[in-house]
Amino acid sequence: MGEQEQREASAAAAANSSSMQRVKVYRLRDGGKWDDRGTGHVAIDYIEGSKDLGLTVLDEEDNETLLVHNITSDDIYRKQEETIISWRDPEAATELALSFQEAAGCSYIWDNICEIQRNLQFSNLGALEVGPCPASEHLEASRVLHSHDESFRSVNGELRELPPVDLSNLPLILKTILEGGITDQMRVAELITQDRDFFPKLLEIFRMCEDLENLDDLHMIFKLVRGIILLNSPSIFDKIFSDEFILDIIGALEYDPEVAKVQKHRIFLKDHVIFKEAIPIKNVSVVSRIHQTYRIGYLKDVILPRTLDDATMASLNTMIHTNNAAVISLLKDDACFIQELFSRMRSPNISVESKRELVRFLHEFCTLSKSLPLVQQLRLFRVKTGRLFQLGRILLYFFLIRTLTY
Repeated sequence: MGEQEQREASAAAAANSSSMQRVKVYRLRDGGKWDDRGTGHVAIDYIEGSKDLGLTVLDEEDNETLLVHNITSDDIYRKQEETIISWRDPEAATELALSFQEAAGCSYIWDNICEIQRNLQFSNLGALEVGPCPASEHLEASRVLHSHDESFRSVNGELRELPPVDLSNLPLILKTILEGGITDQMRVAELITQDRDFFPKLLEIFRMCEDLENLDDLHMIFKLVRGIILLNSPSIFDKIFSDEFILDIIGALEYDPEVAKVQKHRIFLKDHVIFKEAIPIKNVSVVSRIHQTYRIGYLKDVILPRTLDDATMASLNTMIHTNNAAVISLLKDDACFIQELFSRMRSPNISVESKRELVRFLHEFCTLSKSLPLVQQLRLFRVKTGRLFQLGRILLYFFLIRTLTY
């Protein structure tokens, strides 16, 4: 190869390397919109003045620093599609994202982040000495942890089973959940769903750690539960939002390592959330769905509003809509409930406050009925035509009462 050809090849390689690492930096604003912070080139290197590895992005025009982020074992990184890596940065107290020009560059940085986290997690297990380690020791640590992971895989690399659920295996389970591709994550969700003892054992460990006030392991369990939720599996959602597990799941999510104080979500749900019934609901399934819907909304809007990605948020919203439709459908087919409803509305002996509660209930009932399929909506109003005519008169009467008494 001639000198000119060598120069051209070197220039081409440099250009390709540059494009592979070219990124846009985004920051999530308070309003929920992503703010473009600039375009530059990302690298993983030791942070200046520190012995920690991190991400650095330099502006492509003036070489100014756009981003410096220390990679830790606590952070939850997400690879979205083929060209985006996002995470919540505790120092910035918001979500950050890198959008890569090339999928290959995204994969390269993602693999390096995973490798660094593996080494850090291995260090946290006590397998390495405290303090910075030579590169050879990092590689050896990675090799040992990788060998543990490989013991749960088949010859073709498919995940055969999860590590046994015990305290010593939590970092390895967390690694399996966070670092796998889409195929691995689907397999993990399948294995968790098939294992009847997974959540009972995990939540037993949680209760034990909480009794012992073991914050380090409680933080690990928080990250594990959050990672399981981000698997976005309907089968897993059915389990974690069940009456059997939901309060312990919410308890595990009280120990966010990024929040200075332990949250008190369970106390709030037990002591401050009051379930009001304008009409007593005797159907246990309906009551259970109503409670579940509230807890899903609480987890989505209060506990993990900034953590959930769009796909998981959409799945939880679908669960809420499905529950609402089921509640309306079950109530409209409950002859005793409907009879009691209209009987109370016609009664002259109920208080003004009870009448207000009935009006609120009927308003919500009619609003939620819009979530039913059109055929069921038509059936609902056709079947109740006579009573709905009476209902209209009663509602008008109650509306006048409300107007005059507020």
